[in-house]
Amino acid sequence: MKKIIAFVGEIASGKGCAADHLIQKHNAGYFRFSNMLRDIANRLYLESSRNNLIRISELIRENFGEDTMAKVIAKEVEEEKSELIIVDGVRRQADIVHLKQLEGFTLIEITADKQMRYERVKNRGEKTDEQNLTMEQFEKNAQRSTEMSIREVAKEATHTITNDGTIEDLHNKLDELLTSLT
Repeated sequence: MKKIIAFVGEIASGKGCAADHLIQKHNAGYFRFSNMLRDIANRLYLESSRNNLIRISELIRENFGEDTMAKVIAKEVEEEKSELIIVDGVRRQADIVHLKQLEGFTLIEITADKQMRYERVKNRGEKTDEQNLTMEQFEKNAQRSTEMSIREVAKEATHTITNDGTIEDLHNKLDELLTSLT
């Protein structure tokens, strides 16, 4: 039976690092909500900034339905051949509606201290507008609609991993959790 693990957590809590570990160590399949947004931004020759990705997401959800992106992810997950599948970037209740219907689905919350998450954002530079981010801007971003809904979705998680330690600590916690899901 497939194991489908979806990660929910605030900006830079460690969802991507957790996914990377499970992909590398356990050959997991991988799906990320923001990848489809980046595909659209790239196709339109738009910068892949947090602001642009949020705007694209909002346009899709407002015009085609709150669960449109979730339907795409659920369909791709269902067709994936890997035994372990990771879904990264769950942010809204609608994101898990279709995934919850798939056998083997587990929602995991990843948490981390705000200061630590801020430093991670600045150091990773994943989005084009993150390198010069101030703490004030970081806190303002946390108030956007795409971030506010994370707290509600996280209430549905069956497991929580606190990611305030080393990368090795995170890996150990993930491996232990994965073993418990068998």
